Amino acid sequence: MTMPPLHRHQLVHLATEGWQRLAAQDWDDDGARACIDHWAAARLPLVVTRQCPEDPDGLSLGLPAPLRWQRRRLALRADWQHVLGFDEFPGVQDLGPLLPRSGRATWQRLVSALTGLDASARVYGSHGWQLLTGLPYLRDGSDIDLSLAVLDAHHADAVAAVLAGFCPILPRRLDGELQFPDGRAYAWREWQAWRAGRSRAILCKTLTAVSLEWRDRVDRVDPSRGVLATVAAPR
Repeated sequence: MTMPPLHRHQLVHLATEGWQRLAAQDWDDDGARACIDHWAAARLPLVVTRQCPEDPDGLSLGLPAPLRWQRRRLALRADWQHVLGFDEFPGVQDLGPLLPRSGRATWQRLVSALTGLDASARVYGSHGWQLLTGLPYLRDGSDIDLSLAVLDAHHADAVAAVLAGFCPILPRRLDGELQFPDGRAYAWREWQAWRAGRSRAILCKTLTAVSLEWRDRVDRVDPSRGVLATVAAPR
């Protein structure tokens, strides 16, 4: 299969043979196997994780388990030939039922503000998985994680400003990241601090690497060696 464009927090549906191969692996405990069996039976999606460029025929996937299986994070590997299709996490407009009633009107105002900025926003993390699966993920104090598609730095600034403005009046802490068209992603809080000059570096994540971006250089992580290699920052 020709590899289509992938992005962070993308969902993947596997064919029956893909699930059979995952279930046949030597799992270290019954809980992990039970979780895999449930996901396969319910045909629930997996999520795209950091990819290995040295293995173009395989796809790295994750399964963040719900409370029933102690919120374990299972790292999985599937063949492209076993991928049925792709999907996305729920949009921000779907989150209301998981919020306290007292905070739903405020959340709707945030949704409207993001729509006004043409910022496509989706809910991942515990809230997103609970919406997708119907299984209990949320605990007291669970953050709301948003994935926000932005066009450029100025668009990212505007989106981050809206999020910051709503934080004091939302019922739960607002977290998540800004996703740029080239695949770079930054935590929105870190982005705002970096752009305001309150930090010298910012963590950048892509599908294949993690890097620290400085104002005068970029320290990139080589995923094959697990070490930092300093290169000149783009101008």
